[in-house]
Amino acid sequence: MTQPEYGSITIRGARENNLKNVSLDIPKRQITVFTGVSGSGKSSLVFGTIAAESQRLINETYPAFVQQFMPHYGQPDADVLENISAAIIVDQQRLGGNSRSTVATVTDAAQMLRVLFSRLAEPRLASPSLYSYNDPRGMCPDCEGIGQVAAMDMSAVLDETKSLKAGALLPKDFAVDSWYWEIYANSGLFDLDKPISQYSAEERENLLHLDDGRKIKVGKIGLTYEGVVAKLKKGLGAKDPESLQPHVRLEYDRIFTRALCPACHGARLNAAALASKIDGHNIAELSAMQVSDLAVLVRKIDAQSVGPMLNALVLRLENLVTIGLGYLSLDRESSTLSGGESQRVKMVRHLGSSLTDITYVFDEPSVGLHPHDVGRLAGLMQQLRDKGNTVLIVEHKPDMIAIADHVVDMGPFAGSKGGEIVYEGDYAGLLTSGTLTGQHMRKHQPIKQDVRKSDGALNIVHAKLNNLKDVSVAIPKGVLTAVTGVAGSGKSSLIQGCLPLAYPDTIIIDQNLARGSRRSNTATYTGILDTVRKAFAKANGVEASLFSANSKGACPDCNGLGVIYTDLAHLDPMVTTCETCEGKRFLPEVLEHQLRGKSISDVYEMSVDDAVAFFTEPAVAKILKGLDDVGLGYLTLGQPLSTLSGGERQRLKLAAELGKKGNIYVLDEPTTGLHMNDVDTLIGLFDRLVDAGSTVIVIEHNLDVISRSDWVIDLGPGAGQDGGRIGFEGVPADLAQSKTSLTGQHLAARG
Repeated sequence: MTQPEYGSITIRGARENNLKNVSLDIPKRQITVFTGVSGSGKSSLVFGTIAAESQRLINETYPAFVQQFMPHYGQPDADVLENISAAIIVDQQRLGGNSRSTVATVTDAAQMLRVLFSRLAEPRLASPSLYSYNDPRGMCPDCEGIGQVAAMDMSAVLDETKSLKAGALLPKDFAVDSWYWEIYANSGLFDLDKPISQYSAEERENLLHLDDGRKIKVGKIGLTYEGVVAKLKKGLGAKDPESLQPHVRLEYDRIFTRALCPACHGARLNAAALASKIDGHNIAELSAMQVSDLAVLVRKIDAQSVGPMLNALVLRLENLVTIGLGYLSLDRESSTLSGGESQRVKMVRHLGSSLTDITYVFDEPSVGLHPHDVGRLAGLMQQLRDKGNTVLIVEHKPDMIAIADHVVDMGPFAGSKGGEIVYEGDYAGLLTSGTLTGQHMRKHQPIKQDVRKSDGALNIVHAKLNNLKDVSVAIPKGVLTAVTGVAGSGKSSLIQGCLPLAYPDTIIIDQNLARGSRRSNTATYTGILDTVRKAFAKANGVEASLFSANSKGACPDCNGLGVIYTDLAHLDPMVTTCETCEGKRFLPEVLEHQLRGKSISDVYEMSVDDAVAFFTEPAVAKILKGLDDVGLGYLTLGQPLSTLSGGERQRLKLAAELGKKGNIYVLDEPTTGLHMNDVDTLIGLFDRLVDAGSTVIVIEHNLDVISRSDWVIDLGPGAGQDGGRIGFEGVPADLAQSKTSLTGQHLAARG
């Protein structure tokens, strides 16, 4: 192979996680796609080795004071890592943020709009910050820039049938004989034995709203009187619910709901900012528009004085459209975006950058994209490369792999059976390589002809949630239904938003999973450890608690974690293997007790695949088989939940549901993060669930899953305002004949 013109990133002896002394040269200023089955070592190589080393080296150039505000990266386990350029990681980590963080703030479009309004709007405000709902001078004074106010559910505050003495006040802090209750009891304003329903208008006003600063003597202390509603609003209601402790948050959610601010009607800004307009639109109205429509409107603004700013804003908006997010509005809260949407929003910030010779690292950027949008995404990747950057992509979709200048295929399988490079070279060579990836590149599932017959229907009537336009649909029971359409067409609104309202027994298997503590892992989440501990105890004639990493058998130095977390003050804690137990978690005397030749520490290190062959205990074997069936055979039993991807979390949830009958299952893009070989396995799993009597509904873009479905519901035709309608209902073979469906066109194009 000839040496690339701009040199290579050099890796020798990489051993992060399951990597087996991997050595390779990655050409710079080219697109390199990393492929392989789930768990084969792609992320360990790209994120855990290359990106981590780049970030570590960059962070070390800053003073210690600055480093305390930056993420901490340990040195990757490798012999040589050379010729690495600065890396920008664009992953699927959800943007999160509070209610003040929106698409506009994340993409910097908010600041651009404010500058435009401060230059062009009439009547004009003097400063861009006066158009900001995060600035006290611009925000609505009633809701403080949130757009919503806390509304009180009075049924959770007051029991009208009871008297004060009988416990009419329902919030916990107002219970009979509490300090707050004593204020009302000693005020002299109320008959304590009189039911609230019999109060006069004046008495109700005094109980709920009186706030004149009067003092009430309780014992020897003079306390200020405040009506129940007034006190709740100033106390619990004034707090940010996201900052509350779980038990306090439960009380908050019981009493308060969020209602549209009556002053600004959700616009977040004060009257002066809302009165200032460009071409008849205020800044809140522009922010609420669909991005694709806003781009057209902004392009029509003719103002040479702010030409560069207009061009920058138009480019930012059009990049959002190009990347498949034209259906969003700028005022959409960032915390509501999916992982795929979050990644593409982050990507927009880099598309207009003048930086070159940067290494961009993407984690399956096609997640959540309809096949129709994948081509545009591929074009953006090529743009980044053509500007002189190195682009590294972890990917499973054939259309994205096809744009690679260089391919690194990891395998041959997952976990301990992976961690090796099974192919390295160009795309054409991959097709004839004989690896699992190479075999599946041109192989796809045939369109199902012999579809199952339904045994009834799940009816959704007049659905209008989000962008749905009065949709009514009958989802067949007892079959596999794929719900398709471009991103933003209304799939999730219909299936995850409306279906559970009509059918509360619906089981939603999404990608959210409580991370738990540092002790949460595969074995604890699935609940197999109790049976495992009992099996060890029975085999050795000792207590089961000895084999708990949280009890008496745990290593006292690391408390059963196997690692030591060292507090480094302002830096992130340093994680090192416990020297006492050498990472085995347990006391030496506990490790002497074995079950069929294995210690309890050996069990934590077992992969699911190995554990399936080892455990004969029925309760454990059943759960392990479920994990293996959903393609998680490579996970170790002791693997922390915090290290799992969204797709892995979803399949972990799915494994817990296997074997149950007659349920309604909804899965949101279950193929996320799955290799083409694993998708085939997942389709077989869906078939088994349906054959056992369940109804399975998948929101999906994967054409193999759509091909093997019994029924397809296609939403669209576009996204956002251009979606929200059902364009097709029927069997996959008929969908492939549809000329109006984008999904059908891509299904037919596969032949």
